[in-house]
Amino acid sequence: MTMSTTRRRLSVIAASAGAGVLLFAGSASAHVTVQPGTADQGSYAKVAFRVPNERDDAGTTKLEVTLPADKPLTSVQTRAMPGWKAEVEKTKLTTPIDNHGKPLTEVVSKITWTADAGTRVNPGTFEDFEVSMGKLPTDTDKLVFKAVQTYDSGEVVRWIDLAGADGKEPQYPAPVLKLTAKAGATAPATAAATKPADGKASVAAVAEDSSDDSTARTLGVVGIVVGVLGLGAGVFAVLRASRRPGSA
Repeated sequence: MTMSTTRRRLSVIAASAGAGVLLFAGSASAHVTVQPGTADQGSYAKVAFRVPNERDDAGTTKLEVTLPADKPLTSVQTRAMPGWKAEVEKTKLTTPIDNHGKPLTEVVSKITWTADAGTRVNPGTFEDFEVSMGKLPTDTDKLVFKAVQTYDSGEVVRWIDLAGADGKEPQYPAPVLKLTAKAGATAPATAAATKPADGKASVAAVAEDSSDDSTARTLGVVGIVVGVLGLGAGVFAVLRASRRPGSA
């Protein structure tokens, strides 16, 4: 085996392994998410619902996001996007909530973005749908936003599932915004901070909260390791073949 042949084979192996790693990592993280993934409790925040297009033969033309009914927000505003129309739906509250000293009787419960003719999220791209919202609650460590993505092929993907008791990420997870206590503030009591009768702190809530991120990261790392191992094995085989007596 000539040196040029060996180099060509190594290049093919490296390209194949790299493509496999990218494909695996992409499939592990390609779902609707909230960016950034965290915000301060009791604050006003600007977030973006990031929508990747997962289809090679269709584009995303509609996004519906439902806000958590049990944690109503006093202020919700969308940012104008060229080529998209945003519509908000409001819900009457059974019990009014305080809004800077005034009772608020209805809140935004759903936002729908619809693409104009000729506009869509194309294959291989993503779009950020930005929202300013608040006041974020102080009695919970996360807000769950159920999202529905519609393609121009007619396909509808519902990102509405929650992680199970085992912490495993579902196939179509709902976007989650994690809330953290401000510096110097007292964090609300959670299962992670509760001590049972034996005085030992429970870590169940900590495991549940970190399960979403850890699952995606684990899948990505596994994909990278598999790709590296495959690359190493291919290189070893080519080098071994090149050293055999009589190799062309």
